[in-house]
Amino acid sequence: MKRQALLLLLLLLPLAACNKAPPSTDASAPAAAASTTTPSADAVAAAASAAAGANAPAAPASVGAPAANPAADAAVAAVADTAAKGTATAGTDYIVIQGGQPYAPLDGKIEVVEVFNFICPACARFEPLLNAWKKTLPADVRVTYVPADFNAQWHIYAQAFLVADAMGLDARTHDAVFNAIHIEHSLPSESDPPDARKVAAFYAKYGADAKQFIDAMSSFAVDAKLKRAKQFMLATGVEGTPTVIVDGRYRVTGKSDEDVLRITNQLIAQERAAGAAAAR
Repeated sequence: MKRQALLLLLLLLPLAACNKAPPSTDASAPAAAASTTTPSADAVAAAASAAAGANAPAAPASVGAPAANPAADAAVAAVADTAAKGTATAGTDYIVIQGGQPYAPLDGKIEVVEVFNFICPACARFEPLLNAWKKTLPADVRVTYVPADFNAQWHIYAQAFLVADAMGLDARTHDAVFNAIHIEHSLPSESDPPDARKVAAFYAKYGADAKQFIDAMSSFAVDAKLKRAKQFMLATGVEGTPTVIVDGRYRVTGKSDEDVLRITNQLIAQERAAGAAAAR
C-alpha cells in the first residue's frame, strides 16, 4: 500500500515537461567525481554480477517489478481504446524525422525510445503510465531508455543509468531512483548540488560495488554512450523530457501523457502495417 501511495503521488508532480536547451555534441559535461581508474564496461559488468550474487546485501523492499497501479492500468486501457478508433496525424500528433534511424535496432522490432532523466519531475509523473503501458505491449515492440544530459545535476543520473543498465541493475532500480529523488528526497534533485557518491551508495544497496560504480560513471565507455545519446537527441529534435520517439522516425508531440501513449500506439500500428506491406 505504501508503494502504491508513492506511485500515485508521482501523478501529482508538475504537468509541464522538463524543457531544456538541446545538448551540443561537442560540449563536455563536468565529471561527477574524481576517479583514478576507468574500468571497461565488461569488467564493471562482471564485478556487478559477482556482487549481485550470494554475497550481495539484502535488496530494499522496492526492488523488482513496479507495484500494481490500477489508476494507471485503467488510463492505459482507455488510451488503447481511443487509439484503436483513429490514426495519428503528421504535424499535429507527431513530427516526421527526415532520415531518422532507430537508436538500437534489434531483430526488426519496433523501437519506442523514451528520452528521459531520473531528475526530471515530468518523467517521474509519466513513469507509472509508461510501466502500465509496457505490460500491454506485444512481442514485436521494444522500449529503450535514452538518458538526457542537460547540465551537471542531470549528468550524474545519465551516467548512473548507463552504468546500472550495463550492470543489469536498471530493471530492478528504475522506479526506486525516481522515488528516492522525488518522493523520499534521499538523492539529489535539481535544487541540490550533484553528488555522484550518494548515487553510487544508492546502487550499492542493490548489489553494486560503490567504488566500481563511481569509477564506471566517469569511464570512457560511459562517456561514449552519453555522446551517442546526445547525437540521437539532436538528430531527432528532442528539446525536453520525457520525449517519445518511434523507430527513430517519428517524434511524438502529444498534449498530455495519455495523448502521447495514444499517438505511440497508433504509430506502432502504422509501422507494423508498413512492415507487413514491405514483406509481401
